[in-house]
Order: sequence, then structure tokens, then C-alpha cells
Amino acid sequence: MRWNKTITMVEAHAEGEVGRIVTGGVIDLPGKTMLEKMNYINQVDDSLRRFLVFEPRGYAQMSTNLVFASTNDEADVGFIVLQGDKAHAMSGSNSICLVTVLLETGMIEMKEPNTLVTIDTPAGLVRANATCKDGKCIRVTLDMTLSYADQLDAIVEVEGLGKVTVDISFGGIFYALIDPAQFDLQIKPENARKLVDIGTRVHRAVNEQLDICHPELKDLQGISYTMFVGYDDGGAMKGATIMPPGRIDRSPCGTGNSARLAVMAARGQVEVGKVLTAKSIIDSEFQVEVVSESTIAGRPAIFPRISGRGWIHGFHQVGVDPSDPYPQGYMVADCWGDAFDLLS
Repeated sequence: MRWNKTITMVEAHAEGEVGRIVTGGVIDLPGKTMLEKMNYINQVDDSLRRFLVFEPRGYAQMSTNLVFASTNDEADVGFIVLQGDKAHAMSGSNSICLVTVLLETGMIEMKEPNTLVTIDTPAGLVRANATCKDGKCIRVTLDMTLSYADQLDAIVEVEGLGKVTVDISFGGIFYALIDPAQFDLQIKPENARKLVDIGTRVHRAVNEQLDICHPELKDLQGISYTMFVGYDDGGAMKGATIMPPGRIDRSPCGTGNSARLAVMAARGQVEVGKVLTAKSIIDSEFQVEVVSESTIAGRPAIFPRISGRGWIHGFHQVGVDPSDPYPQGYMVADCWGDAFDLLS
């Protein structure tokens, strides 16, 4: 073996969504803030993301998370989420994986019954409260970044579908929220491919037809994902986030439910402090709530809270031999989905 690059990771999942945490082999990236570091990946040098996320070292149904020293004195650790399309500013499920790994591997000292961890993300500070017992991180509760509804009942013209109504909302990243009843669909595993097809078409139309920009973080423009939002037969919130080039988040989705809560608050459909259950397409659960109301650039906004569980399921090391013809990896549409035009 003669690797010229070696990266070590801990494999974890949060309510079914895999989030690999890089624990060795990546020291730092250019940039004075996490946002600048993320922009370096997305705008200057994308090779590390491709190396870690694409086949043969990665696979479609997971994210890989870079861990750095914080650029903010208030935070304990910084992180950036790497996914199939680009580096992203925030992820709730990956934050749960991050905290679980940091505490259970001893990278940050675990304190029982609760350990507080502040995360420096490109979208701002996220404060995590981990419930711990007998050396296990039982549950992670995240006080998410300020979230707000950007556009309610926006209409876009979608190829093959006609007019589709969406809500544009920010929950750490931008989402287009879609009611699947418009297409006579329910959020169930057997409908996954249909949801992906519609979601990627809507994604394309939204970013082409709507002007979407964060009022304070000007580098955050356009939606990152679409998310189908509905309810199960028992009245619990249910959602399915569609991630380019074409897969569904297995977790209920932390940033997606933050965006959804912001829309519900804007419509007067949720009370401050009321804890709700949000389910994924596989019926895994987060507990979600609006902690408080606020404003951003004169608009109504909320501070959401997301709570879920994470589990370590493996330890992983990847590398590259200098003769390997695929140091940057590859994607094939049979597993990854075919909306390659949505990749950054």
C-alpha cells in the first residue's frame, strides 16, 4: 500500500441519515470564518469534497463532515457539511452526528447528565445540549440558527407539471416547501422515486424563477433543497427532503423542519414552546419546537429547536494510491439520481 492521502472518519447516523465525521487527515482550509471556508470549497477548490463524497470512497446516501477549530471565540468546534452537490452551511442531522461522535470518542469531554457544545457553522452558531448517561450520548437538542419565511405561496412554472405552489423559507439553508397533495402523493418509501423526480424539477424551476437571498448573509442565495411537507395518519408532521442529484434524506431533517416551523409561525399555525413530532419517510422522529420569536431585517423570524438521537456504527479510513485513476471519484445516475444539472 502506498497511499499519498489518508483520511480517518467515524461513521454515525442520526435517525437513519448517515453523517461521517472526519477525525484525521484534514487540518484546515483557507478562510477566516466557516462561511469563507465553505465558499473556498464551493468556489475555489472542490477536490476534497469530491474525494470524500463520490464513489468509490463515498456513496449517495450519506454526508461527510469536516471538523475544524472554531473561528468564533464563543464556539467549541467548527464544521462544514459536504454532500453530493456542494458544501452546505448547516445540517441538523449532521450536527447530531457531530456531537455524538465528539462526545463518545472523547474529542470533547462528556459531562453527565448534560454536555453543552457550541458549533461554529457557516450559517451561524448552533448550540447543542447533549443528554448523556453511562458514557452514551442519549439525545442531542439543537438550538438552531434564526429562521424565517421568505416567500409564502410562491408559484413557479415547472416543466411537465405546470404551476406548482411552494413556500420559500430559511432554516440554516433555503428550502422550497411543497405540499405533496398537489400531485396526489403521500410521503411513503414506495413513492420515493416519484417524489425525487418532482422535487428536482421544482428545485430547478425555483432557482430559475425566484429571487432568493439571505438579507444578512449575502453569500447564501437560492434554495439548497426542496422538501415535501405533510402529515401522517396520526397528525404528526411528516417530511421528505430531496437532495441533488436525486435522493431523499432518511432523517426528518433539522434545517428543513426549522424552515417549516418558520412558515407555520408566519401563518399562525404553531405556538411558541409547543413540542411537535416530525417524522421522516422511514418514520424516524425529531422533536421540534419554536423557542422564541424574533426579526431579521424587519421580517418576522423564529429561533427553532430540534432534538434527535445519533449512533456511531463504524470507523472508516480512506486513501488514494497515486496510480488510482479515480482520485476525484465519480457519480452514476442509477444510485445518485439524474439531476446532475443541479450540482454546483
